[in-house]
Amino acid sequence: MPLASLIGSGMGILNPWNIELILQRCRVPVIVDAGVGTASDATIAMELGCDGVLMNTAIAKASNPLLMAQAMKLGVEAGRKAFLAGRMPKKIYSASPSSPTEGVIASRP
Repeated sequence: MPLASLIGSGMGILNPWNIELILQRCRVPVIVDAGVGTASDATIAMELGCDGVLMNTAIAKASNPLLMAQAMKLGVEAGRKAFLAGRMPKKIYSASPSSPTEGVIASRP
């Protein structure tokens, strides 16, 4: 159970590369614990390939705990689906449009 950040901090996943290293080497389910503050943090954990997210403080200390719990559920579901779908490769130094660049009507000068 790797920590996303300090327990109860709500700071989110401060070092996703550490979690990726753990995921590459572990043969057991990986559950992110501690530091998850909102639904987007849970989504990121699941997008990285974690098997689950353990949370308490983010829900317990939310202004509306029931609504935050629902948001966390949706975040976990969205992140898992994104992981299973497989994200497009990141291209650091190049771009390639998915829209056609030939056969389009050119704008007038």
